[in-house]
Amino acid sequence: MIRWGIAGSGFISHAMLKAIALSDGSRAVSVYGRNAETREALMAEYDIERGTDTLEALVADPEVDAIYIALPNHLHRMATELAVAAGKDVLCEKSLTTTVADAEALAEAVTTSGQFFVEGLMYTAHPIIKKLHAFLQRDDIGELRHVSGFYSADIWQVVNPAGKGTLYNLGCYPASLLHLTVQTMCGEEAFADRKLTALGNIRKDGNLQDTAATVRFSNGVLATLQSTDSYGMAHEFVIATTTGTIRFDTNPWLPEGARNSFNWVPYEGHSEAIESDDPNDAFYHQVKMVEANLLKGTTEAERPSPRLKDSLEIMAFLNEWEAAAS
Repeated sequence: MIRWGIAGSGFISHAMLKAIALSDGSRAVSVYGRNAETREALMAEYDIERGTDTLEALVADPEVDAIYIALPNHLHRMATELAVAAGKDVLCEKSLTTTVADAEALAEAVTTSGQFFVEGLMYTAHPIIKKLHAFLQRDDIGELRHVSGFYSADIWQVVNPAGKGTLYNLGCYPASLLHLTVQTMCGEEAFADRKLTALGNIRKDGNLQDTAATVRFSNGVLATLQSTDSYGMAHEFVIATTTGTIRFDTNPWLPEGARNSFNWVPYEGHSEAIESDDPNDAFYHQVKMVEANLLKGTTEAERPSPRLKDSLEIMAFLNEWEAAAS
């Protein structure tokens, strides 16, 4: 049984707490939040025993085994450093941080501590992404040529401006799935060798609200990614190879407890639908992924979930995209 401490009392904590409640291998025992009203509401709704208004008290609690960091992403480095120094394992919400410097400092603290750590790109733990990861390794789908990804959601009003806008709240999803695709089909080192150009629109708070990037990797693979937090709720992810295309029918970044699927459409021959009918959402599978890794005594997840090196590469990509678009 993993005893969870929840760092943060915002809306994303509800998704995690619902997942913990469904698992027989986890239990939430304490929650940190500066706002007493929202903290106590979480405690009442999810039957959490203890609450605190300091992060230091949460990570020092001897009854807590692992910390779920649901704070704004500019606080992830600080919270992770406190947690691993206290001997706690960590699941940290995406994006890893907002700067490469903070990400590298976080990684050093994690590596030095020897504690388990994983960035909360929850969708990567879902069975549909595991099926995609396996599918990308098939010999008959040809060589990778192009990836196209788009994610939009009208959420700018409810996110912390210090989190630096759409790239770190939404763009991290298509960026991380591009990373997984390129790495899986072209090799571990392929993602880092690239040229990136981008454009964007800046909101009054100084953050990107809409942005598009074009990437050329050294092996000739091209990618186009787009992200906005100022309108809509829309998604698209397409992978083109020398023999066909892979296209998601459902939202790859928010797989829910219903049918999730993508289609393989060869340029010649019949299409193939790959489906997952798992009744649980991505947050549940993320909880089970952490449980499985802690049971094995590992310090990081396995692909398709992000390893620490993967999270650092994704953060470097997001910083490069931001600089090019600003």
